[in-house]
Amino acid sequence: MTLLYLHGLESKLSPQKRDVLERFATVIAPDMDYNSDPNIFKLLLKNNNEHSFDLIMGSSMGGFMAYYIANTIKCPALLFNPALPHRPIAQNIPEIDSKNTPAFLQFVLGGQDEVIKANSTLKWLAENQLPTIDIKITIHNELGHQIPVSIFEKEVIEFFKQIELLKFNS
Repeated sequence: MTLLYLHGLESKLSPQKRDVLERFATVIAPDMDYNSDPNIFKLLLKNNNEHSFDLIMGSSMGGFMAYYIANTIKCPALLFNPALPHRPIAQNIPEIDSKNTPAFLQFVLGGQDEVIKANSTLKWLAENQLPTIDIKITIHNELGHQIPVSIFEKEVIEFFKQIELLKFNS
């Protein structure tokens, strides 16, 4: 199984979080400069042609990008505080075809996040609901924008449990 991990703005995948992910899948985690390249989406689609991603995860700006990539290549995604309601920089993204969406998206939101407020994300999801996607939303009331390894690991394990259930019920 191949997993695409998309880091946030001016961030990288930490070795500790990579270790968690590598227990479940082969991890592709490209370094991206969202500020200087508004066409990251096209680059990621090209990477998908090379690696054929089965799953996508992303945090903040990477969660924003993961949402659109997952909906385009139709694969499940785990999104940590995704920058869906607002983002600091522009990126060229496609319209989503609501008939061809992934079966499952899991959102992890921080109740104390001052960068991407959980209420803003919930409002955005309600206004942009895609009818064919099963969505799981977890709000950690104590969580800010940064994702500690302990919460990251807990949510990754839960995500893979959900993926196994989807396979079992297919």
